Amino acid sequence: MTNKSIIFMGTPDFAVSSLLKIHKSGIEIKAVVTQPDKQRGRGKKVSFTPVKKAAIELGIPVLQPMKMRNKDFIAELNQLNADLFVVVAFRILPKKVLEIPPLGSINLHASLLPNYRGAAPINHALFNGDKKTGLTVFFLNNDKVDSGNIIAQKEIEITDQDNFGILYDKLKIEGSSFLPKIIKDIFENNYKTYSQDLTTVKNLDAPKIFPEHFKIDWNNSSEKIHNQVRGLAPKPGAFCFFNDKRLKIIETSFENTDTNNSFGEIIEIDRKNNSISITTGKGILILHRVQPEGKAAIDTTSFINGYSIKVGMLFKSPE
Repeated sequence: MTNKSIIFMGTPDFAVSSLLKIHKSGIEIKAVVTQPDKQRGRGKKVSFTPVKKAAIELGIPVLQPMKMRNKDFIAELNQLNADLFVVVAFRILPKKVLEIPPLGSINLHASLLPNYRGAAPINHALFNGDKKTGLTVFFLNNDKVDSGNIIAQKEIEITDQDNFGILYDKLKIEGSSFLPKIIKDIFENNYKTYSQDLTTVKNLDAPKIFPEHFKIDWNNSSEKIHNQVRGLAPKPGAFCFFNDKRLKIIETSFENTDTNNSFGEIIEIDRKNNSISITTGKGILILHRVQPEGKAAIDTTSFINGYSIKVGMLFKSPE
């Protein structure tokens, strides 16, 4: 392999697997760039990002700029003289940073671009009930977010059992597995790129998740609520209110059968099959796991026994 090097940029746990695999592959990492440390809790204890923790353990220098356009930070990047910047789950890079590495800057994105450009591709793929998603490695540019030329893609099946946590882990592991080879191919100029074909797009945008996404509306169809639950489970969790307390719904299934009952009404309790059936705007949502306010997540049978659940009780939508 050539003696070329990279600078790695990332923040959350999703990026750690890629950092570890790149390091293990023998690729030289001149530095890691991640978000600044934060103070958390009453004691104002300083916490590091997952990527910083991993970089320290690997003995890699860490840079934590408050602003990406900071002159001293840009000067330090130039002095490191890396050939390629590798970005996994990080912030948008300004033009002055993108122009530094001679081989460009690449990004690992958790969708099959051009579908789901944006901050939350995994959530939105599940919200929409997609049966497949994937990973894309592409060159960053100064145009629209996640719009650069594609180097490689890998398709991943979304199973009926997948929720956000499961799919996140799948994509994290698969992404880290094929990213080192792509870096080496770029070093050796053994790759081709192609522009994103917008004529194939089904869902272009995957914007950041906000609190409004967490609220369950029982007027929606059972399938839509089920996909909402999957897209937010196990954390942060979609929620409604039950007995004036917030209740997160963690695991569900659904039926398309309609009833004449009020939306959000319990119509069946089944301890043997660990289920509570609730009416929706279209079909029936079946609860299997919930998280009462201030408590740990529990299966539905424990919820039935511990909270005196009865047919006819109502789950209410947040305002």
